[in-house]
Amino acid sequence: MNPTAAPDATAWLHQGATLRQQGHTEQALSCYEQALSLPDAPPAAWFNAGNALFDLGRWAAARQRFESCLALPPPLPAELSEAAHLQAARCAVKQGELGAARVHFAAVLRLNPQQFSAWLEAGHVCRTQGATEQMIGAYQHATAAAPQRWEGHLALARGLEDLARWDEAAASYHRALLCTDTAADGPRLRLRQHHQMARWRLERGDAARALEALRAALACLPPPRPDDAAPALGLNEWAELHIDLGEILIRLGLTDEAHRALEQASQATAETTLSRLAELAFRSNLWQEAQAVLRRNVTLHPDSATAHWNLAHALAESWQMEDALAELARAEALAPMPGARSMRASIAGRMGDAATALQLYRELAAEEGPRSKMVSSAAMSTLYCDHLHPAEVAALHRTWFAPLGEGARSPAAFANPRQPERRLRLGLVTADFHHQHPVNIFMQPVLRRLDRQQFECVVYFVGVSYDEQTHLAKQRVDRWVECTTWSDALLAQRIEADGIDVLLDLAGHTSHQRMALFARRAAPVQATFLGYPGSTGVPNMDWIVADAVVAPPEHAPLYSERIARLPHAVFCFAPEADYPFPTLPDAHATRPLTFGSFNNVPKLTPHTLGLWAQVLHAVPGSRLLLKAPSFKDPGAVRRFSEAFQRLGIAPQRLLFRGPTGLADMMAEYADVDIALDPTPYNGGTTTLQALWMGTPVLTRCGHTFVSRMGASFMQAAGLPDWVAHSDADYVAIAQRMAADRPGLLALRRGLRQRLLARPAWDIDRYTADFGALLRHIWGAACT
Repeated sequence: MNPTAAPDATAWLHQGATLRQQGHTEQALSCYEQALSLPDAPPAAWFNAGNALFDLGRWAAARQRFESCLALPPPLPAELSEAAHLQAARCAVKQGELGAARVHFAAVLRLNPQQFSAWLEAGHVCRTQGATEQMIGAYQHATAAAPQRWEGHLALARGLEDLARWDEAAASYHRALLCTDTAADGPRLRLRQHHQMARWRLERGDAARALEALRAALACLPPPRPDDAAPALGLNEWAELHIDLGEILIRLGLTDEAHRALEQASQATAETTLSRLAELAFRSNLWQEAQAVLRRNVTLHPDSATAHWNLAHALAESWQMEDALAELARAEALAPMPGARSMRASIAGRMGDAATALQLYRELAAEEGPRSKMVSSAAMSTLYCDHLHPAEVAALHRTWFAPLGEGARSPAAFANPRQPERRLRLGLVTADFHHQHPVNIFMQPVLRRLDRQQFECVVYFVGVSYDEQTHLAKQRVDRWVECTTWSDALLAQRIEADGIDVLLDLAGHTSHQRMALFARRAAPVQATFLGYPGSTGVPNMDWIVADAVVAPPEHAPLYSERIARLPHAVFCFAPEADYPFPTLPDAHATRPLTFGSFNNVPKLTPHTLGLWAQVLHAVPGSRLLLKAPSFKDPGAVRRFSEAFQRLGIAPQRLLFRGPTGLADMMAEYADVDIALDPTPYNGGTTTLQALWMGTPVLTRCGHTFVSRMGASFMQAAGLPDWVAHSDADYVAIAQRMAADRPGLLALRRGLRQRLLARPAWDIDRYTADFGALLRHIWGAACT
């Protein structure tokens, strides 16, 4: 372009097109914006600017340009109008505004009823919204508009499989494959088709059929030669296939075979492929393997901010905070990291700095709006904060989540027969039937015993982690629905179609939660249980399951839900694994007394540390053993050691231990004479595990669900004298219990038998009580 001439819009558009073709999208956008600044800018300037913004992932701005193009005075060329509507629809999809997307797709199809992409993509939107008949119709129109395009036939096959119309689905799948028979790259296209179908089937939870499709994909390749790691494909494409194969095999419980597939995938060199492999390894509890993959990724791509970011995230999730912060700094030195504040908030919380975590999450939530996931993160942070009054925590929850209830359905809108005594359909929404998760630990024994004549149990699984416990849970319920990738609208439609009477939330504001689903109401009766130790503040969450200690009647104003109380204790610890009771010889009464806590670091608030320091001062010669995942990080050990030194506790009185396997961790309770419960966030699973292994727990009773769990468990154990009602009381009890070493040892030796004689540890009785509670809350809806 001649810099001395006054460029017109056409020149700017030509220059922009050239730059965009060369991959210089930002510069191309500048040219298009220059064209738009001129009087009477042509419609193409708006359209081309929208395309450049779309390429850059700026969906809202791109959509504004496309819609501005469509709003120009007529006559707008029909071809341009069609293209602008199509691109605006795609932007709306990216923004999650599916209703607006459908409006634009409809406009495209009015202009051109044979527009293949519009029919296909409209079908995808209908599927996401749960509009199944419209989905099938859209896919059928797509195949009629372009019968030679395999993408339409394959999408129709997927939709038909979703509806269990297997014969029709098989026919569409076959038609998709026929479309590639005459193509020069037919084998490669068929591999792509089978691979895509495998992924779709896995997304639906149909691992067996997914394996069939993936094996068909692999069969499209010639057999490997000894010197060729990735025959007929690039190495990274070969690795992608084996990542999916590994995930399918994990879902099928073929763990050894899955690990071999992932080992083959580890030969990859592409950043995105290695990141995906690490993500799968991490959620399959292969933390060390995931970190090794991500470190290799950084070595191969040292100038990639994303590679450093992914490693930082994995380190933070593995409780290696100093290393995570250092890696985050490297990422930020290479490029701006939009999620940096969120990661720093998470790290602050994991380091016990709840106030900083709360501040950062509140800032992010204010910026992102009421539907941001950061709002739930902020809510969770309030439970750890020493400085917030219970009424303030309750008010924040109500205020933050009130917007989620806009447009909610009424319980009366559901057609479920209001018959108190009939068999009930119970739905569980959870991501957490895996490994050592508390939801899994407490729910597995209940699922095993729940009366199937009284309840039909359906799990709506929204998680990403699978192991042998996931498979066990699937065997213990009537139906298991894989819906991790489903929209709330689609999931709500399925729950209603299944006729669920009582829908249980098992997550609250923790990871993979579906609070928006509950806020808009997906069943006539909804309750929260187990996953979140307090009121959710979420509209239309009808009940919270509690007991009389964690939620006494006078605390009702702190709850947005009605309180349904179990008669003995809110949770029942009935481990299905065998944890041998420790041998406790007489020497335990004369060794230095050891206090201990196996709680995660976020619970170790400044108030808690100060309280424990007072206990150590009151019991000379005693020690404190702290065990948590964080304490494999030397930085965490140093920080907490220095914190106790500032409180007058010498380092030699502290013992720090990092993570071990669950069986080894349980055995380590033999080293602890008295467990110290943190405040305000009491131990839950850790307290019950300590008691099971013969270690009594000293707890301070607060004024919220989360700060009264310890009191609930100790009263249920018949040990109310271990419950303090003030800091001074806490220290005095510690001093008194530590002084009677023979009595303490006798209590420890008989503690498990004491528990087994109490109703709160009778899992059969607990399950019956839980069933009666479900009938009670259903009966309340029938009156």
